[in-house]
Amino acid sequence: MQSGTKSHVHFAVLLCAFAVSLYCLPLLAQDKDPAPSRAAAVLNSMPHAKKIDQVALSPGGNQVAYIVDGQLTVTPVRGGALREISVEGKLRLREVTWSADSKQLAFLADLPGDIPVAQVWTAAIDGSAPAKRAELKGYAQTPRFSPDGATLAILFTAGLPRVAGPLQPMTPLAGVIDDQIYEQRLNTINLRTNRLAQVTPADMYIYEYDWTPDGAAWVATAAHGSGDPNWWVARLYRIDVRIDASGDARTGEMHEIYASKWQMEDPHVSPDGKNVAIIEGLMSDAGVTGGDIVIVPIVPMKDGPIDGGAARNITPTLKASPTSLAWTSPDRIVFAANIDGNSGFGSVSATGGEPQTLWTGEELATVDAWQPGGSFSRDGTVTAVARQSAGTPPEVWAGPIGHWKQITHLNSGIQPAWGAMRNVHWTNGSTRVEGWLMLPRDFAPGKTYPLVVSVHGGPSSACTSNWGEGFTGAASAMGYFVLCPNPRGSYGQGEAFTQANVKDFGGGDYRDIMAGIDAISNSKEYPIDAKRIGIRGHSYGGYMTMWAETQTRRFAAAVAGAGVSDWLSYYGLNDIDEWMIPFFGASAYDDPAMYAKSDPMHFVKAVQTPTLILVGDRDGEVPMEQSVEWWHALKTMKVPTRLVVYPNEGHIFVKPADFHDYSLRSLEWFDEWFTKASADQTVAHHVDTPH
Repeated sequence: MQSGTKSHVHFAVLLCAFAVSLYCLPLLAQDKDPAPSRAAAVLNSMPHAKKIDQVALSPGGNQVAYIVDGQLTVTPVRGGALREISVEGKLRLREVTWSADSKQLAFLADLPGDIPVAQVWTAAIDGSAPAKRAELKGYAQTPRFSPDGATLAILFTAGLPRVAGPLQPMTPLAGVIDDQIYEQRLNTINLRTNRLAQVTPADMYIYEYDWTPDGAAWVATAAHGSGDPNWWVARLYRIDVRIDASGDARTGEMHEIYASKWQMEDPHVSPDGKNVAIIEGLMSDAGVTGGDIVIVPIVPMKDGPIDGGAARNITPTLKASPTSLAWTSPDRIVFAANIDGNSGFGSVSATGGEPQTLWTGEELATVDAWQPGGSFSRDGTVTAVARQSAGTPPEVWAGPIGHWKQITHLNSGIQPAWGAMRNVHWTNGSTRVEGWLMLPRDFAPGKTYPLVVSVHGGPSSACTSNWGEGFTGAASAMGYFVLCPNPRGSYGQGEAFTQANVKDFGGGDYRDIMAGIDAISNSKEYPIDAKRIGIRGHSYGGYMTMWAETQTRRFAAAVAGAGVSDWLSYYGLNDIDEWMIPFFGASAYDDPAMYAKSDPMHFVKAVQTPTLILVGDRDGEVPMEQSVEWWHALKTMKVPTRLVVYPNEGHIFVKPADFHDYSLRSLEWFDEWFTKASADQTVAHHVDTPH
């Protein structure tokens, strides 16, 4: 349950829609005042930085490719002329990748329209014109060159009528539902003939893959059945490459080599082809990665049957959450990680031993504007990242880890219009918790300020210091503190901390958040007005908002985006129910009591907090009906509430106007109720109603 996206989920970055015709709901701006509000003036004044969608370093470490707003640019790391690469029709480009010899690029170009159609292109770095290799009707992603550069592999879902992934707007249900399964299959393109060949069988959905260094096989994560829910039960496979007389790949055998108790991401084969490294852990969203680094042996075909051998966790005590990795030698791995809410890089031996910290900083260093990551040269001596923080807009940097040189100046002169961001820590009993606190823009001692608690999605995710020109920055510019906590269940403090909310949603995680509010409020450094504290969040953050207002009357206002109001009905409505089993221990049908104890609807009569509810009508990850149910209950109990349903939006909002409206309505809701709370002459107090 996450409010973001990643390149291979895009976002990946989640399926199955529920018809809007079930209810007649107030849509969008029909109830807006004609005069601009204070919140609108502030939000419209926010600076707008260019976002870096992807960074890709050549294996030789001498060239970096990056995509900004669909435009692909290649530039030398050590300086020199940059080259912009475009294709026929000036299409938006995405997912650039390098050949092993650093002489070619491959990338995808999306044709305009509601039904996805992608073109596959390659371009040589010698300046020659790009070559179109295929046009695929359906959703394509993750192109990868074979080691010899003669073949391009790609993941492709033929005929899919939307962008893949459960974060995206779902296709409304119609017809015989069990017959509507689209499988993402591994395909190859023969770069001599441009012929496309399907490699994996029709009953397997391939999520991620990597070539073996000899080009004779792939290692992939895959599962039978529908792609969106079954990522949580995917297993690790070896897929043999079979080449016919014409040089085309044909359907190869799949051999299971590892089944994880948790989830797997980011498979990478070692340079000697003997092992595959994965990130394994409790993950609530495909593409939002965190866990431990696990090594799985691969037994080559000539040496005997594929049995995978014994998997080994080589970071069992790491107090951080690796998010991506790369091999630099057959016995060494470098990785990016969330470290206590910060970005960091480390290295570890494939045989185990204590990991080494290479760099950490209070900023977000990424390859996809999403989570900590880096694009590495083959030997690991050079990396490329997009660096940003709350006070610094994103730019591309490259060089040795921690000694990067700025490559781009896309956002020169852009300054934040909000206050400073601080990494803060507190304790809840014996549990150490951290988060990020943005100060009001014009913060001055001697005044008190409202506080908005902004709970991240997930729960397996984390708040970071990133450029915030949306709600957070605007709230700071309006004179609010904004606290984004990383309670138990978040990334950043190791896998045990991430798993600490299993079978305890709304328990320790809720208390961690409330302890953070107490710590900030009781600090003389941060003068908080106890009458004007609000809470908001989307997805898991929306659930926690709904849950919190059943547990306390401390909040003057709440904004719940795509929240879960009723775990039992949610289990049967959402399109990704497999994610719930690791967190709750059983299905809602086998252990309904486990779900009920964390269920906001069981305690809804305690709610008195004015609540704004926002959701997309085609959200398959947290269906619209959950928001409708909460709105109906609060309206029946005469609690001030408003429901806004955004047509043709999924779990993440793909239309900029809707995203803007979402932020604006949230800001206006807090401004309205904070103003009323400030005018209230009664003594501020809070009442907890624990259940």
